[in-house]
Amino acid sequence: MLRNIAVVGAGIGGLCSALALVKQGFKVTVYEQAAALSEVGAGLQLSPNAMQVLKQLGLAAPLSPYVFRPQNAVMRHYKSGKNYFSVPLGETCLQQFGAEYWHVHRADLHHVLYQACMQNQVNLKLNSPISTYVHGEDNHSVDVVLNDAEKIQYDLVIGADGIHSKIQTTLSHNLGLSSKPRFTGQVAWRGTVKTKDLPPNLVEPNANLWVGPGKHFVSYYLRGGEEVNFVAVEERTNWQQESWSQQGDIAKLRGQFVGWHPHVQEILAATHKTFLWALHDREPLTSWVDKNVTLLGDACHPMLPFLAQGAAMAIEDAYVLAALLKTQQDTPTALQQYQRLRLGRTRSIQLNARQNASLYHMSSALERAKLKVLAALSGSGISSFLARKKLQHIYGHNVVKNMESLATSTSHSVKV
Repeated sequence: MLRNIAVVGAGIGGLCSALALVKQGFKVTVYEQAAALSEVGAGLQLSPNAMQVLKQLGLAAPLSPYVFRPQNAVMRHYKSGKNYFSVPLGETCLQQFGAEYWHVHRADLHHVLYQACMQNQVNLKLNSPISTYVHGEDNHSVDVVLNDAEKIQYDLVIGADGIHSKIQTTLSHNLGLSSKPRFTGQVAWRGTVKTKDLPPNLVEPNANLWVGPGKHFVSYYLRGGEEVNFVAVEERTNWQQESWSQQGDIAKLRGQFVGWHPHVQEILAATHKTFLWALHDREPLTSWVDKNVTLLGDACHPMLPFLAQGAAMAIEDAYVLAALLKTQQDTPTALQQYQRLRLGRTRSIQLNARQNASLYHMSSALERAKLKVLAALSGSGISSFLARKKLQHIYGHNVVKNMESLATSTSHSVKV
C-alpha cells in the first residue's frame, strides 16, 4: 500500500489534504516555501459542502468558537440598497443540506488545520521551496527537487501550491498543456474592521453583496461578530504585482466607492489597513495527473471569488483524493479516478464564478437587464427562489456521503 506522500504547499488545501491523508493511515510530509506559517487577515465563507468535510475530519468543533453564522446571503443595488435577492442560510442550510454555513477568518481556519496536522503527526518542513519533480526510473516513485537541487523520493506528490504552482508548471510541461495564469482585469481590496468601530447594527448579520458598475463590495462578520470582513473588487486594465500582501492605499480605495450606499462608505471610513491583489485565473486544465503526481485546489482550478467556493473546492478535493487512495491500491488508477470525479464539478464552478463577475459589475446591456428583472421579481420572492436553485447543486454536494457510497459500490458510478 502507498505509504509515503509529499504535499507541496501549506495553505488551506495543502494542510487539509495532509490531514485527510494521515487520517487514512498514510505518512505525509508537507513542504512550504515560507519560513513561517502565516495567513493574510481576510475572511472565508464555508458553505455546507465544505462543512461536511470539516465535520468528518474533526475540525468543526475546534473551529466553532471562531466563526460567525450568517442568516442570509443578500445581493443589493450599490446605491439604493434595494434587494435583488435574499437566500436563507443559517437553520435553512442545516435542515436542507445537513450542515451550517460559516464565516471564518482565514488565519483561524489555518491555525486549526495546523494544530490538527501536528496532533496527527504530519511532518511539516518550512523554508523548503520545491522547484520541480522528477519521476523515478521505475515509474513507481517520484522525487521532489528542492531549490538547492536536493532530491527526496516519495510514492506520490500532490501539488497544492496555488495558482503559481511549480508542480503544476512541470506537470503541464510534461503533458503538453497550456498552464499560464492570466490577469482577469480585476483587482480586489481586502480588509477587516473592528465591529466596535462601526455604528451599531450597521452591518446586517448576512453575507452582504453590493453590486454596481465595474465594481462590487462584500461584507460579513467574523469571529463571533467582533470583526467585519470586506472584499472590494474593481476593474483595471493592467497589473504588475502578483502578491497577496501588497498593502493598499486606503484613500484610493475610499475614492473608488464614492457615491455607493452609506453602509459601504461607513465600513471604508473605519478601515485603517487594506491589502490589494490582482485576480488571476486560467482556463480549466484538461488533466491534473502525471503518473504518480497530481494537483489540488488553486494549482489545478483557481477560482475567482464570485461564488465563494475557492477554499471549499480545495477542501472537497482533499477529502476525495485521500478516500480514493485508501480504497484503490494502484496509485495511478486512484489519481485518474480522482481527476475524473473532480474535474467536471470544479470546471463548472470555476466558469460560473467567472460569469458572475459580469453580472456583479453590470458589464453589458444583457447583465443590466438581468439585474432589472431580478429587482422586479424580488418583491414576489421569485428572484430569491432562482438564486437558491442556482446554489443548491453547490451547497448540497456531499463528498463524504458520496465517497462512502463509492467505497461500497462495485460499479464506481457514483458521481463525486
